[in-house]
Amino acid sequence: MDAALASRRVTLEVLIACLDKAQPLDDALARHEGFTALDPRDRAFVRLLLATTLRRLGEVDEVLGSLIERPLGGANAPARHVLRLGAAQLLFLGTPAHAAVDTSVRLVESLRLAHLKGLTNAVLRRVAREGVALLGDRDPARLNTPRWLWESWSASYGEQTTRAIAAAHLIEAPLDLTARADAAFWAGRLDAEVLPTGTIRRAAGGIVTDLPGFAEGAWWVQDAAAALPARLLGDIAGKRVADLCAAPGGKTLQLCAAGASVVAVDISARRIARLADNLARAGLKAELVTADAGKWTPDERFDALLIDAPCSGTGTLRRHPDIAWLKDQEDVGRLTLTQDRLLLHAPELVKPGGTLVYAVCSLQEDEGPARIDALLGRSPRLKRVQIRPEELPGLAEAITPAGDVRTLPSMWPERGGLDGFYVARFVRISA
Repeated sequence: MDAALASRRVTLEVLIACLDKAQPLDDALARHEGFTALDPRDRAFVRLLLATTLRRLGEVDEVLGSLIERPLGGANAPARHVLRLGAAQLLFLGTPAHAAVDTSVRLVESLRLAHLKGLTNAVLRRVAREGVALLGDRDPARLNTPRWLWESWSASYGEQTTRAIAAAHLIEAPLDLTARADAAFWAGRLDAEVLPTGTIRRAAGGIVTDLPGFAEGAWWVQDAAAALPARLLGDIAGKRVADLCAAPGGKTLQLCAAGASVVAVDISARRIARLADNLARAGLKAELVTADAGKWTPDERFDALLIDAPCSGTGTLRRHPDIAWLKDQEDVGRLTLTQDRLLLHAPELVKPGGTLVYAVCSLQEDEGPARIDALLGRSPRLKRVQIRPEELPGLAEAITPAGDVRTLPSMWPERGGLDGFYVARFVRISA
């Protein structure tokens, strides 16, 4: 099998694992032996094609639906995914028609669906000829956003902001990095800029592991919004800090680099092992604990606590477009139970006068302000501490009337946006 067909076969198998078997995209890629065996440039192509197909899935399906009389189901269902990948290449990646069509036809044949070769060829050749016309005046922001997300965001933020959020999700996110030290130096080495909040940002593309500074752990990949919660703990040098639900460890690394004595807790041994690898690469040390953070009780309370709670991840659709198609409102409901359990247990872990920061990479109201309202009604030992504009340089618009942080993908459009996060800060006021 030639390299072009091999890379597309891997792409197809991962897309099927994701959409038909509900595997998160990153997990499906990590589990696929064929993906790791590909040349680095082919791996980059596979990632790009998968991300584009998932990011534009609503539009792709709308176009294909206008060209295919009967849905492809049952034993023919894999051919639907082949057509999706072919259409995404033609409509959004600028792949030459002969390459996209030929590999798609050969993929269908390799699936023992030779009776669909003619259909595949005809449909994709029409997409190649009439792509712009087929897209027409369709509404990409709306089409590529599942209804449950659109309705929940409209209720929380209004139609105009929802449309801006959805539009931001259609743009590939830049590469954001957090430096262990000397962000300005590494920005220069990486042909990047330092954002007002301290994150290093460079254009998307390229192979991360080939960049200067990766091997020695001088920086790690972390969205600008994801870097905010640890910074909002303030000066933690010399303090004892717990990072709950810590893996894969970007925030743990931040806390260590800031001079804290860190205990990182995660329920997954596999994820803790990954965190250990990231710490080793960066030359940083933390105490690692594999435990359920909602039940874990240390021997000594902490000066500060960071909860990066499990959540739907809907704030990260720019980087993880599969989430839109894998999650639903029922998932959010289940996750809020975990979030409440963590928040109610957290005061037990913090000294009186200690600081607690709660964060979720979610745009859902139920996982953000609603959880804090519920917490404050049930835990008199915590007092909300408002976040000040000077703590969020260049992002004052992200501070809510209650003094929390709500970043949106539509913010900083001139800089390339950022992930959607909700962050709230508290101090423990009683023993």
